[in-house]
Amino acid sequence: MRGYSKAIIMGNLTKDPDLRYIPSGSAVAHFTVAVNRTYKDSQGETKEETSFLPVVVWGKQAENCNQYLKKGRPVFVEGDLRQRSWEDKEGQKRSIVEIHAFTVQFLGGRPEGTGGGTAEEPPLPSEEDIPF
Repeated sequence: MRGYSKAIIMGNLTKDPDLRYIPSGSAVAHFTVAVNRTYKDSQGETKEETSFLPVVVWGKQAENCNQYLKKGRPVFVEGDLRQRSWEDKEGQKRSIVEIHAFTVQFLGGRPEGTGGGTAEEPPLPSEEDIPF
């Protein structure tokens, strides 16, 4: 049987994306998204928990993330889960599960300094402007 993995998260960037280029010339960006969850404990008290989820984005989308995303910006990410393993400088085996993004949607309007803020609604037409 073939496996299946899909991750959908919405949260805020914990820091600016880190953009690098691999030897083939492909762009890859790494960033972490903080996702908050609210729940009630066994005593009925409301608690909040935050998960910090690593995201990897490739290609043109990685370059766009680097250009437009900054710390604190809300995003909606769809992708799959992948595990990566390596050996650190001390020879210890390490591994991490990351979200490899298919799509990253920028939420919350345009950030300051990118040619305008959030779009305002256009005014409603007057009765004289309606052609019927």
